[in-house]
Amino acid sequence: MTKRVPVPLLVPAVLGLIFLILPLVGLLARTPWATLPARLAEPRVVEALRLSLLTSSLATVLCLLLGVPLAWLLARVEFPGRRLVRALITVPLVLPPVVGGIALLLALGRRGLVGQWLDTTFGITLPFTTAGVVIAESFVALPFLVIAVEGALRGADSRYEEAAATLGSTRWTTFTHVTLPLVAPGIAAGAVLCWARALGEFGATITFAGNYPGVTQTMPLAVYQTMESGDLEGAVVLSLILLVVSVAILAGLRDRWLTAP
Repeated sequence: MTKRVPVPLLVPAVLGLIFLILPLVGLLARTPWATLPARLAEPRVVEALRLSLLTSSLATVLCLLLGVPLAWLLARVEFPGRRLVRALITVPLVLPPVVGGIALLLALGRRGLVGQWLDTTFGITLPFTTAGVVIAESFVALPFLVIAVEGALRGADSRYEEAAATLGSTRWTTFTHVTLPLVAPGIAAGAVLCWARALGEFGATITFAGNYPGVTQTMPLAVYQTMESGDLEGAVVLSLILLVVSVAILAGLRDRWLTAP
């Protein structure tokens, strides 16, 4: 027999659900469905979408190359200051994205700590370029991957790795042939979340890379510029694309993240 839900819990729960769903309903209600195909085919929309998909995918690859080894280090190696390192990794999660963009400018700008050396030695300039978009997106998305992969590593059965070590496998061989297959679902889930965060990044991108159509103007920046120009329907169309992508990601991860007993 199903127990009755207490009213003091049911009412706030329903209000919270309405609070989350109502803005999405408003977005769908104001979507210009009649002109939607034509608006989706506009060059500026296609260019912003192409750039967003490209930069978020490159950012995800960069995060995988850096984040998986970092997560393994945190999960498998005891070293002084590990708690501090883990805390520093989570800073971009709570740091305002605009502040992150300013920090990137001070570090990687032409007069930054490292950016000045890159400019004078190799002639590499990152701010206000497509590469700068990838860097900004990677900065805010990397913690999502590290946290997901570290959790998968901590939940994996370490006896398989110990067995491989007793058979003479090196740590690198164990990592590539045992550890990675064990935590592959966790890596995949972390990569998808990382990609989604990179796709929706706004503050750090506009601060570090600017808002130049065809170069640094991703979908969130296009939404902002379209809204500022007074084209509400155009902003709704761009927002609808991001909403569809978000729903698709949640649908793809539902078995891992949304199912509960």
